[in-house]
Amino acid sequence: MASTMKPRQRRLALAALLVLAAGAIAALVFNAFRSNLVFFYTPTQVVAQEAPSGRTFRIGGLVEPGSVKREGVQVSFVVTDSAKTVPVRYQGVLPDLFKEGKGVVAQGQLEGGVFVAREVLAKHDENYMPPEAAE
Repeated sequence: MASTMKPRQRRLALAALLVLAAGAIAALVFNAFRSNLVFFYTPTQVVAQEAPSGRTFRIGGLVEPGSVKREGVQVSFVVTDSAKTVPVRYQGVLPDLFKEGKGVVAQGQLEGGVFVAREVLAKHDENYMPPEAAE
């Protein structure tokens, strides 16, 4: 059958095949990108149930002063955006910049009203200078 196709028909068939292949690749890439996308939410959005249930997301705000409780490597603290608060539980070593009253971003999932973090990132303030530059 291919031998009875004219050169123009072969080019059209090849072009159609390339368009289909490009579409399939684009769909696969988009699907992988969407499943790995992690959104950021404030405590107000989490309390308003705007954050996804059963999916990983990031929460950001300030560590509420007086809320940090440590039991070995288990740490619990409260993240606030000055309007609402969300309790956070984390197991592991916290970053050196983690302090009460300072900014924090945690990644994990909400479980029964408590944000269970798998990763905690501390944010430094805009006045931060490396020790070498401060001298």
